[in-house]
Amino acid sequence: MQARMTNLPEIAADAYKALLNLEGYLRRTSVPNSTLELVRLRASQINGCGFCADMHAYDAKQAGETDERLWSVATWREAPYFTDEERAALALTEAATRLADNSAGVPDDVWDEAADHYDEDGLAALVMCIAAINAWNRVNVTTRQIAGALRS
Repeated sequence: MQARMTNLPEIAADAYKALLNLEGYLRRTSVPNSTLELVRLRASQINGCGFCADMHAYDAKQAGETDERLWSVATWREAPYFTDEERAALALTEAATRLADNSAGVPDDVWDEAADHYDEDGLAALVMCIAAINAWNRVNVTTRQIAGALRS
């Protein structure tokens, strides 16, 4: 596979900067970075974004995430490695990423479970993280960015 564009950050510099500013906001929230990385990884898996799945698995591993948890993100419901808070965040991620799969959008039970574990600031951070990674996924899948390219 070959990337369709390699200079998007220069061509769309203001838009790229806006997404990076959103990432900066997320680093300052109360939601643990480990949870945000799991959210990013799961959305990237759903969206088939090899570039982002690779990046966020790598970043999570560099930050101390275990192999078992990384291997099991796609099967988090069946794996014993995740906290109730992380499970709520992953369920919200799946529902918000797969909006077209449910006529109700994000079901109330999914939202309510997340709200049981996160305050409004935490919920806002999760919603913004899910929106951001879905945007990044769409940019990178559309332009066919190559997994591992940032480390090359």
